[in-house]
Amino acid sequence: MKIRLFCVCTLAALAQAPVAFAHHSFAMWTKEFSTVTGTVKEYQWENPHVWILLMVPGADGKPVQWGFETASPGGLKRRGWKATSIKTGDKITVKFHTSRSGELAGNIVEVVLPDQSVLTCEDLISNPPSGPPPK
Repeated sequence: MKIRLFCVCTLAALAQAPVAFAHHSFAMWTKEFSTVTGTVKEYQWENPHVWILLMVPGADGKPVQWGFETASPGGLKRRGWKATSIKTGDKITVKFHTSRSGELAGNIVEVVLPDQSVLTCEDLISNPPSGPPPK
């Protein structure tokens, strides 16, 4: 009975493996770059990805919300980012890969902070790693 239960659990876990790999697809972003400047509404320093919600002036001058995704907190820490690097109310400029769907969203390449310092991200869309994915 224990062996049967182990086999069922193992097969269930293996069936989920493609879902885990699919999570890391960059298919929703283009290779095109764009840049916007706005005011930080929210900085979400959380796994699996850090997000910045930015209020950007729209065509009519009224602010519209953009959402920007980037790497995990651990990956960003290795590049010098901190949970306190960006604060609500900061005026920042974001360079990003645009959304294929046309949504007001992007995948961050770099952020220019109010003091003009720059935080960068690994750009896996323009510069994907070569070779097979890690096992």
